[in-house]
Amino acid sequence: MKGLSKFLKNKNTVTILGVLICLVILYTGYNMRINQKTALATVYYANQNIQPKTKITKDMVSRMEVPQSFIKGSYYKKYEDIIGKYSSYNTMIAQGSLFYSSLLVEEASIPDAILNGVEDKNLVMFPVNTATTYGNSIMPGNIVNIYVKLIHNQKIVYGRMYEKIEILAVRDSSGRNVFENTDEKRSPAYVYFALPEDKYLLFSSLRYVKDSDVEIVLVPNTEKYDNNDLATEITSEDLYDIVLGKIEMIDEQKALYDELRKQYYTYLNNKETKQANNNNQ
Repeated sequence: MKGLSKFLKNKNTVTILGVLICLVILYTGYNMRINQKTALATVYYANQNIQPKTKITKDMVSRMEVPQSFIKGSYYKKYEDIIGKYSSYNTMIAQGSLFYSSLLVEEASIPDAILNGVEDKNLVMFPVNTATTYGNSIMPGNIVNIYVKLIHNQKIVYGRMYEKIEILAVRDSSGRNVFENTDEKRSPAYVYFALPEDKYLLFSSLRYVKDSDVEIVLVPNTEKYDNNDLATEITSEDLYDIVLGKIEMIDEQKALYDELRKQYYTYLNNKETKQANNNNQ
């Protein structure tokens, strides 16, 4: 013990130990810095140029390992978080680029993504507000029935015009997705749904009904109207006849309305003929 004490009291010994300790600390710190800069991270990148508004599929994505220090910005780290998203509508993802957060969006955020659900039908943009969407509870993917109320022969009549119509989108007055994941509060201004040609023609003609305040109501198909003494419930076919009979003839547009009625009744006749032929087979 005395020898050790004497050894430690030697100034030269203390100096040498201090230098050695400093060298060890410097070396350790240097190695840690080097390891941090050369540590590899697994990243996913675009193996081809991806045009705007393109759905990201498996064949577009490759994987590689790069030094962690080379990576800048916010990017998607998980493969499953990339597949199925879309490239932003105003950005091309260049070949070799990482999938940065700013480059990918959900399908609903694409301005014209709603057209993907239309196919061979006609898109309807129907005005709504918070009250008519049941406190903003009608969402994309919901199924609704469409009811119409109007005056006919001095009586209030109403009926279910169409049933099981899927809501494709709900947008605010600026065309933004109401249910997009954002802190911004957005109010519904329009709902979008699609109708086949014959139904679209008839639905569009409601705006031309004369001598009557037409009210169109979207009702979740789990709810029903209650009868009352002032209203008469009618069938869809009766409602079609009433609407077509009330189409307003406006000067030079008369031919257009005549053609509308002709098209719809032709559709009904063809439908009845087809059903009759099927029954006879």
